[in-house]
Parts: sequence; structure tokens; C-alpha cells
Amino acid sequence: MITQQGGFLITRIKQVGGRVFERILSEKNIDAFNGPQGRILYVLWQEDGIPIRQLSRKTGLATTTLTGMLDRMEAARLIRRDRGDADRRKVRIFLTAEAKGLEPEYRAVTEEMSRIYYKGFSSAEVEQFEGYLARVLRNVEDALL
Repeated sequence: MITQQGGFLITRIKQVGGRVFERILSEKNIDAFNGPQGRILYVLWQEDGIPIRQLSRKTGLATTTLTGMLDRMEAARLIRRDRGDADRRKVRIFLTAEAKGLEPEYRAVTEEMSRIYYKGFSSAEVEQFEGYLARVLRNVEDALL
């Protein structure tokens, strides 16, 4: 009998949380992006103009998956690709003005998700829990090396 269920619980939280996130987007009539695109936007709001490889690492999306998503986001005028002048092989991803304007809506949705995730938790419990999650993430990232 399996007694440790951390991986299973994390996967279920991701699945159910994704559905809740999509429902909130729908309720707020936000149709400019979906959940996975929101992750890309979130990373770019933190650090605009990063290379695709770095964006892949920070979002946890495979570059093959990311490329198709970026194609759709470029068609929707949310991002633009730029090869730059220095190293023409390195494609950098930049937000458009339209995408930059979506950040307040996204923040409102993520704040609502945080209220759902942490309902009944004290600030100290949230901090401790997120510390544990960060350690688990480092462990699985190290397993890739």
C-alpha cells in the first residue's frame, strides 16, 4: 500500500486548480488568454524579452509545446518574437502593449485563486507550505540534470 501521496496530490491540485482557473476566467469574461498562456504571460510580465529556452524553463513547458502556444499568442497579438542584432539565432519573446494591459485582470484572477488555495491557512502555514513546495520543485528539477 502506498502511503506517500505528495505527487498524486500535486497532480490533482494542478488539474482541479486549472479547471477552477478557467472557470474564473470565463465568469470574468476574460478570453484573451487561457491558463497555460497565463503562465507564459506571467513569466514575461516579470522578465520581458527572454529567450525561448529560458521561457521554457521558467514555465515548465517543453519548447515544442511552447512554440505552438507562442504561434497562437503571436496571432492573437499578445507577444512578438525578435531575433535581435547580436545573435540572430537567439529568438527573444516580448509582450505587446495589449498583453501588458492584461496584467491587472490576470492579477485579479490569481489573487482569487490564492484565496481559494489558502482558505483556512495562517500566513505562517502558507509560508511554510510554499517553502516545502519550493524544495520539492528543486528536487525534481535536480533529477533532470
